[in-house]
Amino acid sequence: MTTTPPHQSHQPRQAACPRRRTVLAASAASAGALALTACGVEDGEDAADPGAGPIAALVDVPVGEAVAVKTPNGGDALLFRADETTVAAFSAICTHAGCTVQPDGGRLHCPCHDSVFDAATGERLEGPADAPLPPIPVRIEDDQVVTAVPE
Repeated sequence: MTTTPPHQSHQPRQAACPRRRTVLAASAASAGALALTACGVEDGEDAADPGAGPIAALVDVPVGEAVAVKTPNGGDALLFRADETTVAAFSAICTHAGCTVQPDGGRLHCPCHDSVFDAATGERLEGPADAPLPPIPVRIEDDQVVTAVPE
């Protein structure tokens, strides 16, 4: 006659409940994914609608350089002055991961992952971003740079 040791059973094992450590690890992973999603560029963001109004005094933007500015609706933007009568503006939100791009002379630099954009065109020059910075229509009006409403 065969006996079964007391610690073994002939009944099938039931699925064990997840351990506390497993639940905590899954929760942390979910929170991390949510945080990364929050850093990305949202589909609803529209650099083409910065609001109407002045964004900088022309004298505050040196020829050949870019400066960080706020749009009338409070968005982050970068303003470049090519010469006495030519300005260009772009969203300061990196097209790679949504970080704030910083002016760096005639270039625009994303400090998060080192994407670099041309300050005059917004085109990507290097780094992981695969799209240019979205343009913001601007014009010079008197001694101010103002957002221009596309017609």
